[in-house]
Amino acid sequence: MRITAVTCVKNEGPFLLEWIAFNRLIGVSDFLFYSNDCSDGTDRLLDSLAARGLVQHLPNPAEGRNYQMEALKDARRHDIITKADWVWVADVDEFLNIHVGDHTIPALIEACGDPQAISVSFQFFANAGIEAYEDQPVISQFTRSHNPDIWCADRSIEVKTLVRQDFPLQYYGAHRPFFRKALAKDRRPAWTDGAGRQVPFKFLVAANRDRIRKFPAKGARAYATLNHYALRSLDSYLVKNDRGDVNRENRTFDDTYWRERNDVAYEDQSIQRHLPALKAALAELKSDPEIAAFHDECVRLHREKRDQLLTQPTYQAMREQLRATPTLPPQEEALLRDLGLWDQETAQ
Repeated sequence: MRITAVTCVKNEGPFLLEWIAFNRLIGVSDFLFYSNDCSDGTDRLLDSLAARGLVQHLPNPAEGRNYQMEALKDARRHDIITKADWVWVADVDEFLNIHVGDHTIPALIEACGDPQAISVSFQFFANAGIEAYEDQPVISQFTRSHNPDIWCADRSIEVKTLVRQDFPLQYYGAHRPFFRKALAKDRRPAWTDGAGRQVPFKFLVAANRDRIRKFPAKGARAYATLNHYALRSLDSYLVKNDRGDVNRENRTFDDTYWRERNDVAYEDQSIQRHLPALKAALAELKSDPEIAAFHDECVRLHREKRDQLLTQPTYQAMREQLRATPTLPPQEEALLRDLGLWDQETAQ
C-alpha cells in the first residue's frame, strides 16, 4: 500500500526527523514537502533527505499568502500523489495515534471497512509548564490534554482526513477533501470517522461553515485520534509566534490560541507505545553524518532564534504573560466567573 503524506513547512527543522520517522512506522511510504522562507535550515535538511530518496521537497508555489491551498493544488499533478493508494494531508505537529491492530494506517483502514475517506478528530496536547526546548521526541514530552470529547466549550472538534485514490475529488482541503457539488447522491463517497462510523451528513456535504472541518468527537476516536502538539515548549512557541507574525510593535499579544490548547485536565500516554521503535528509527536516520549535521544545525538555529527573540521587550513580556496564564481555556474561566467559583487556585 502506497500512502503519501503531504505537508507544508516553514522553520520546522528541529521536528522533521521525528515526524518522518513516526509516519514511516505507521505505514506512510512517501512524503511530499513544500517549504517557504525557511531561516532555520529546514530546506537544507529536506534537500539532504530528498537526495537520499527519503522524501520529495519542492518550493511552495504560492504567490500570495495562501501557502497550503496552493501547495495542495500543485500536489495533484505529481506522481507521488497520483500513484498513491491513500493521501494523508497533515502538519508536522500532528501525529496519527492509531488504537487498533498493529497501530498502523493499514490497520485503521481495515477497521473502518476500507472507506474512501477517514476523518480523525484532533486532541490538543498542552504545554503543561514545559519551558525549555529539548531535542527529544515531542511525543515523549507532552502528555496532558483537554477531555478528548470536549474542547473549550465545544463538543465538535476539528479533523484531518486520509483520502483514498478513488475519492471523487474536486480538491483537497487542509482538513478534508471536497467532492464535486454536482455529484449524484448515490455516488457520494463512503466516508467514516476514526471509529468506522459514517461521518455526519452535514459534514459530508459541507452544509455550513460550522460543519466544514469538524463534527462531534464523542465516540469518534475508537480506532484513532490525531494528537496535535500545537504548543510544544514555551521556547518553541515563541519561535513559532515569530515565524507567523514578526511585527508586534504597538500591538497587544492575544494569548487565546495558547490558552485554548493548554488545558491539562487529562493525561494520555497511549502514543508512547511507539517510543522504542521511534528512537531506533531516529538513530538510524542520524547515523548518516550529513543528515545528523543538518538536524543539529536546525536545533542550533532554533535555539539561537529563541535567544535573539528574548532580547526584545515584547517577547520577554510575551513569555511572562504565557507563564502566568491559567491552564483553563477562556470559555471555562468565563463559566466559573459567572458561577462565582473563580479564584487563582482554580486557575492553576
